[in-house]
Amino acid sequence: MPEEPNTEEANTEEPNTEEPSAEEPKVRTLDARSLRGLAHPLRMRMLAALRRGGPATASQLAERLGESSGATSYHLRQLAAHGFVEDAPEHGKGRERWWRAVHDGTRFDEQLLYDEDPATRGAADLFLHELATIHTQELSTWLGTALSWSQDWRRASEVSDFTLRLTPGQTLELIRKMHDLINSYRDLPPSEDTKTVRLHSHVFPRTGE
Repeated sequence: MPEEPNTEEANTEEPNTEEPSAEEPKVRTLDARSLRGLAHPLRMRMLAALRRGGPATASQLAERLGESSGATSYHLRQLAAHGFVEDAPEHGKGRERWWRAVHDGTRFDEQLLYDEDPATRGAADLFLHELATIHTQELSTWLGTALSWSQDWRRASEVSDFTLRLTPGQTLELIRKMHDLINSYRDLPPSEDTKTVRLHSHVFPRTGE
């Protein structure tokens, strides 16, 4: 299942598989409590911003996301209460409070969709739909700004879809192989033209075919 922005954007975004190796990012698997703490549009965006942009203050996040500092401050405290962010005191100056993400990504357990608690099922549904919304917005932003990038980067971008006939086991195998390939590109030595690159993965069955 997907990761928050990875998602995130994650991450994150990975299926619920074995524990990651030392080379892989630090990913937190959501349980019912942590899901309910994260499943909020602004919290998901704030966490993604900290994961991608590094430590920041509530005011900096508010400016970046077009929100009030009061809102970002409140939601940072909620994220901290659920173990998603923590203080980054080495960045602080005076009374400024800096925050950083605790993990590199988030892993979603599909069993949360079938939890006996309706609040947990509702949070799971909100989390996945918000993740899809973020992916759509990121893609739209790229399409709207693509001409401002070099031809090399435009050639290196992709918007594709594929249709295969697979069993559930084969589909999960494909997902794991894709993730292994993507993770093999982490920690490459930087070069002059290195940029942050986002990859979205959406794999799902279709009915009536």
